[in-house]
Formats: sequence, structure tokens, C-alpha cells
Amino acid sequence: MTNPISTLLRLKDSKVHSITSESTVLEAVHEMNRVHIGSIVVVDDEKLVGIFTERDVLQRVVAVSKSPETTKVADVMSSEVETITPKTTVDETMLIMTKRRHRHLPVMKDDKLVGLVSIGDITRWISRANEDEAQNLRSYITGGGYQ
Repeated sequence: MTNPISTLLRLKDSKVHSITSESTVLEAVHEMNRVHIGSIVVVDDEKLVGIFTERDVLQRVVAVSKSPETTKVADVMSSEVETITPKTTVDETMLIMTKRRHRHLPVMKDDKLVGLVSIGDITRWISRANEDEAQNLRSYITGGGYQ
């Protein structure tokens, strides 16, 4: 899949949900639950400073008995965030996610957050591409030619 991630981003909801690092874990979890997402980017003064995920909640809050009501996201977020650009291909993105065990990657262009790609987005993209290829092969075999 040599398609750039920008192509995938055009097909999905472009809204990137974010919180500030001073938000509490409880506020972050409420927002994640409200919009049905597994991670939320942390942005301060329009700058990406971290990402907060379901895994962070489990490992850095629940497992160590921190209070979600008083713990700040800044204290438990992943602050070293790997990012990709809109030109990164679907294959490259999939490789990064697999090798580094990331389920979400922020997409940055000129130091500006322009999207967020999840493993679900990649899976849907590949599934759709496989369906299209199978349909083209069926058409070719039945004499309809490639579409």
C-alpha cells in the first residue's frame, strides 16, 4: 500500500479530539468515552505535547492506585510521541504501528497536528483495498475487464 496517509485521512472524520496536559485523568476518560475513542492527543498552546491512551489509564493510573479525579494527564501521558506525516505511506504506518506497538499515530505537517490514524483506520483501509481488488479480479475473470 503505497498510498499516502493523506488519502486515508480524507476518507475519515478529520476532527482530532484533544485535551490539555492540565486536564485530569477523569476529564480525559470522560471525553474519550463521549466520542468513543481509545486515545486522545494532549495539546498545550496549539503544540502536541503528548498522547493519552487506554493503556496509560490501566498501567499508569489504575495499576498504581492513582486518583483519576486529581491526577493530571501531564503526569501519566506518553510524552515521547511518535508522529508521521501526510506523505507517510499506509505500509510505512503499518510497519511503525507493528514494530513499536502503537495503536494511534498523530499526523503532523509543518509542526501542526492535522490528523490521527488508528490501527482500526489502517485495517479498514486494507480491507477496503482487498475488497476492491477481489471485485476487479472477479470482473476480469467473468469478462468484464478491470474497473
